[in-house]
Parts: sequence; structure tokens; C-alpha cells
Amino acid sequence: MSRNEYALLDSGDGHKLEAFGEVILDRPCAQAVWQVREPGLWQNAQARFTRKEGLRWFGRGQLPESWEVWINGVRMRLSTTDFGHIGVFPETRSLWDALRQVIVRAAEGRREPVRFLNLFAYSGGATLAAAQAGAECCHVDASKGMVQWARDNADLNGLEGASIRWIVDDVNKFLQREARRGRVYDVVLLDPPSFGRGKQGELYKIEQDLWTTLANVRAVLSEHPVCVYLTSHTPGFTPILLQNLLRSFFVGAQFSAGEMLLEGEGDVLPLPSGTWARADW
Repeated sequence: MSRNEYALLDSGDGHKLEAFGEVILDRPCAQAVWQVREPGLWQNAQARFTRKEGLRWFGRGQLPESWEVWINGVRMRLSTTDFGHIGVFPETRSLWDALRQVIVRAAEGRREPVRFLNLFAYSGGATLAAAQAGAECCHVDASKGMVQWARDNADLNGLEGASIRWIVDDVNKFLQREARRGRVYDVVLLDPPSFGRGKQGELYKIEQDLWTTLANVRAVLSEHPVCVYLTSHTPGFTPILLQNLLRSFFVGAQFSAGEMLLEGEGDVLPLPSGTWARADW
């Protein structure tokens, strides 16, 4: 069992209560439309983030500037940001485990390492999980600060010497360049934002640009691909919608889809926190 210091403690009334190691945070969550189950637990929150009074933290000064936790076998440096994020989306942690399994299985009988491409890669949890499984990784994000954060996380995990390319670039421009160079990948993960900016300020809107991104991903798949994972936090992008998009591009694959969940212990209600779809060969 991989080491884990994350826990969903409770949710409800538009909020979620989470423990990241010894730090307990109360943050908004639109999906938590039910009532909280353990009101007394919420008094343990050291800080609270709200969007109702502008983007604002309460109690942020009581938190360390940064702290480190284990999340499903990956050591992560966390820190509060002005947008309420802290450097990890814990609903993706089961995906890290799935990627490890896919990569280890695909590596059996191969002479070359499995090549993993992580697009819109954020702070690197999936990249590091893939590297731990022996993959040759490429980590792409348009934010220089986030790529550095991910590199710092690699150091925390003793992976500073691992085979990881760290790329700061607009995803579509990067993919088009890779296709021209003939570089290909066996496993691809992409978590496109609802709205974002590229390295040079390029506008990315998921409704307009995801189709192009998937076409570019198809162009860099190896001759014998293993898996493409597509995840989303965009409202309305249901599991079936994501699966239909994958079906449009990856003929001959087997498809599956579902919800990303935050899950706690005991009677803590599972909290839907995004969607995923997967193509396997």
C-alpha cells in the first residue's frame, strides 16, 4: 500500500474539509450540495478559502509557507495560492496508481522504456508516479512556475536524475513540433483547463481547442500505443462526453469512463470532482 497523508474528512454546504498531512483546510466545492455530516470537525480547519467575498483566505497566516505530504506514494510540496489551489488535485491520485499499473504491465518484455507524455501537467504528481514505474517521461505545462514546482517535487522523491523532459510551452505548439520531429509516446495523459493561457499568452478554451489537441495527440502516438487518459474539471464535460471525444480519434481502442472522486473513510460521502475517460490498446 503506497504511503498517503491525504484524507477527505467531510463535505457539504458547498465546501469540502480535507487533511493534507497535519494541515486541515476548508475550501469551496460546488458539487457538495448536501449538508455536512460532522459539523464539529470543521472547527479543526486551520484555514478557509472563499469565493463569496472575493478570492480570499481566512487563517492563511497560520499556515506554513509550504509543507510536504505523501499522496499515494508521491512526496509533494504544497503551498496555498491566491486562487485557492495548493499544488495538488487529490482526486487524481487514483489515476496515478492506474498509470503505474499500465506502465509496469506495458514494460514487460520491452527493451525500451515506456514513453509517457503528461500534458497540462501542473505540479507533476502523475509524471512522478510514471517515473517511479520506470517510464521515460515528458512533462509539459505553459506555466514556468508550475514546471519548476514539479521539478522541486521530483527532487523530493529522489527523481532528480530520472529520465524526465521538463517543457514550458503551449501544448498544441509543442505537440505539433514533436510530430514534425517524429517523436512518439506510448502513454499520454491530458488534463486540459476550461480556460487557460499558453507560454506566449495563447488563449485556450476547452470547447474550441480540445478537438485540435486530441488530433495533435493522435499524431504523436507510437505505432503500438498503450493508453490515452483524458480528464476534465469543466462543468458539463461528462464521462460519456469525454469518452465520445476519444472514440472520435482513437480507432481500435477499448474505452472506459467515469467520475474522479474524493473519497474518505467510514461514512464520509464520496465527492465527485471531475471526470475521466480512457482509451486502451
